[in-house]
Amino acid sequence: MTEIRFHGRGGQGAVIASEILASALFAEGKFVQTFPEFGVERRGAPVQAFLRFDTKPILLRCKVYTPDHIIVLDPVLTKTVNITQGLKPGGWILLNSTQVPNSNQFSKFRLAIIDATGIAIKYRLGAKTAPIVNTAILGAFTKISGLAHLDHIIDGIKEYVPVKLQENIQATKDAYEMVRQI
Repeated sequence: MTEIRFHGRGGQGAVIASEILASALFAEGKFVQTFPEFGVERRGAPVQAFLRFDTKPILLRCKVYTPDHIIVLDPVLTKTVNITQGLKPGGWILLNSTQVPNSNQFSKFRLAIIDATGIAIKYRLGAKTAPIVNTAILGAFTKISGLAHLDHIIDGIKEYVPVKLQENIQATKDAYEMVRQI
């Protein structure tokens, strides 16, 4: 079983990102499970979403405590939340950022960065002050992890994102090409 934990803030699209990725993995014949965890349910509040997938039915019904990979939609959370808690050594951390973090907290893991915020602003996904970065972050994760096919991610976007469809698809493709492995 492979487990992924998403860290974001309300309004960035972390929950929808987990659903799109689950849909893509399901299309590839995997058994999937995804669900969110909210604190105070409001825009800007920290949010986590969890995803599991396997080649056999998933019977486990709890939060993801030891993820294989972490996706961080808001880089500020790296200063306020222990995002690496439980992350398996060698797992991917995908960080929405323009800069490589100068911290040893990521040294046991594989790290990639993508300016998902810049891409979302370019395509006017959300407001300039509160961009929705989920489709861009999924393009980057698809490239670095190889866990799902980009075509299936795009199919999931068509299913779960009812507005600005072409802009979201292009954001996904741009991030797929622009992600930097550190």
